[in-house]
Amino acid sequence: MNDPAEQDIPVVILCGGEGTRFGQATQGLPKPLLEIGAEPILVHIMRLYAQQGFRRFILCLGYRGTMIKEYFLDRDIRESDLRLDLSAGKREYLGGADRLDWDITFAETGPKTQTGARVRRVKQYIDTPRFMLTYGDGVADIDLRALLMFHMAHGKIGTISGVQATSQFGELAIDGDTVLDFVEKPKVQALINGGFFVFERRFLDYIPDDPECILEREPLERLAAERELRVRRHSGYWQCMDTFKDYLLLNEIFANGDAPWTRPQ
Repeated sequence: MNDPAEQDIPVVILCGGEGTRFGQATQGLPKPLLEIGAEPILVHIMRLYAQQGFRRFILCLGYRGTMIKEYFLDRDIRESDLRLDLSAGKREYLGGADRLDWDITFAETGPKTQTGARVRRVKQYIDTPRFMLTYGDGVADIDLRALLMFHMAHGKIGTISGVQATSQFGELAIDGDTVLDFVEKPKVQALINGGFFVFERRFLDYIPDDPECILEREPLERLAAERELRVRRHSGYWQCMDTFKDYLLLNEIFANGDAPWTRPQ
């Protein structure tokens, strides 16, 4: 990263939703704590940012947010060997857990609050000219420093990563009524929101004080209408965890030792 000060840019992560499409898997657990391998997907996302120099996080909590706090607070107890001197009331961790140099702000943004309102409710914690934003349920092998440099170069208020999604249906290649080929789940041509953003701080003024405000509606639509939103295409790996099927897929990829989002950029 060219400017060391850019490492202070906070990364806002939306991790307050209920994950209703996951059924019983999220009845007692917030979706960001669903594990890919041995760690929650939230930690995978934070590692993606941290390995590229971004170590300040603002977590927008909602549904069962206390469990996310407890996950990090109890990390040493859960993963390290421990010596406990009961007579002196002292504890000593003897190693085991890797040390994380992350600065995390846990913000209670409401159990039913919509995405835009969650971002507005952490306004007081965003103390830099710009910030990064992502969802707590998607991974990619994205170059976040390149995304930031792209954003700073064009001088507009917002940058969104654009990705090509894969169709959930197979596609027939035909000539008249003759089937020539069957393409299993092809890439669609249009770009979709890849969920990795960079914003100037003044974007917060575009978000109304309304708990029903959805980030992808009024705030981003207004930004686009004013030609203040740019897109940077990401052509590499990208996968959201929208459904339980996505969750199983990510675990399969990780178990096979071929998780693209874990590779250094």
